[in-house]
Amino acid sequence: MSTATTHSAKEHARSQATVAPAPTAPEGISELTWAESVPGGSYTTKVLARGTRLRLVDVDGDACANILLYRADAPWERLNTADTVKVPWQAYLSSGHPLLSDQGRVLATLVDDTSGRHDALCGTTSTATNVAKYGVSGPHSSAPAGRELFTLAAAKHGLEPRDVAPSLSFFHGVRVDADGALISTGSAGAGKHVDLLIHLPVIVLLANTAHPLDPRSEFPTTALDVLAWRAPEELLTLGNTEPEYLRAVQNTEDAWKAAQ
Repeated sequence: MSTATTHSAKEHARSQATVAPAPTAPEGISELTWAESVPGGSYTTKVLARGTRLRLVDVDGDACANILLYRADAPWERLNTADTVKVPWQAYLSSGHPLLSDQGRVLATLVDDTSGRHDALCGTTSTATNVAKYGVSGPHSSAPAGRELFTLAAAKHGLEPRDVAPSLSFFHGVRVDADGALISTGSAGAGKHVDLLIHLPVIVLLANTAHPLDPRSEFPTTALDVLAWRAPEELLTLGNTEPEYLRAVQNTEDAWKAAQ
């Protein structure tokens, strides 16, 4: 669409504002604090309060929810994927797994998981990888890279490209083979979800774009639904009793109390 005149530029801008209908609240939840459908190749971002439950839904079976978290009141503290797999002694994400910061605090806990296909090892795609695989890249192209989308999302919070750290991804699985090779296990299918419980106020960046190990030559990503609601009482009933997790939770609670 041309943007050579004011009229055509207005029409172009309005066409970009067309969005999918927001997802509806789960049964038993009366009020959502975030409800959004993110098409494949798009991103979103939000600041979420402590005690928020965040649900990500793979609507059609080909979403790949790349995620970064930053502490909202101190964004230099952010998700550390290395510690997220190292401290719990577990490289594969499942219910009970903490998403740890570089300060040994729990930014979020994975509290429900019907997918089981996730990745904490590969990070997201770059301009170079997408150009090599799909022939194009760029945030407004047919195959935007995760790092490009994260850079745009981060800028909305005053964060710079250097602040875009390695990310986790949900709904596209990766396993380590016996020889150390990383093997794609793909999606668990449509309608699967993961729920995160937020422990500290966080900036959430989400990029819904193809996984770097997706074997398909065509950009495959489909819609991701994002819902959030207040659930502070759940911070009192966490089920993980592993000592490393409890220590990280205590570090988190100490920081939260000191900030009040």
